Amino acid sequence: MSSRLYFLKQLKRAGLGIDDLLFFYCSAIRPIMEYACPVWHSGLTVKQSRTLESLQKRALNIIFPDMDFKMSVIMACIDTLQVRREVLTKRFFRRSVMQESSCLPYLLPEKRDSDILDKLRHPRIFQSLSIKTVKFTNSFLPYCLKHYA
Repeated sequence: MSSRLYFLKQLKRAGLGIDDLLFFYCSAIRPIMEYACPVWHSGLTVKQSRTLESLQKRALNIIFPDMDFKMSVIMACIDTLQVRREVLTKRFFRRSVMQESSCLPYLLPEKRDSDILDKLRHPRIFQSLSIKTVKFTNSFLPYCLKHYA
């Protein structure tokens, strides 16, 4: 990753404009930090999330050297990596697991009876999973069922 940040610095020194630097960041650096994120996003620790965010902070500091991180995110019109991971995970879950035409709906627990859902304050569409380990609790499917279903 540091080699790509080095390339970003070299492009900045060569006099490329902000738009070109942002394009390089969004097309060459950020995809590496988001690769397969629906799979591992739910299992990230706070430290790992901060480490990823610090890489984006360093890249934006190269592009916008005189601005703080929050202002550079606004000026670049991009989201933080945490928000991007949430969006990508939600999109993957809705498109790949929830779709009836997909090959993955068999992974989901059975749906609850609609009569019961009408009587609940916080209805959950699916029956709860029997979770035996913390590792499984932090995995993709329980996380998505808790947050997006």
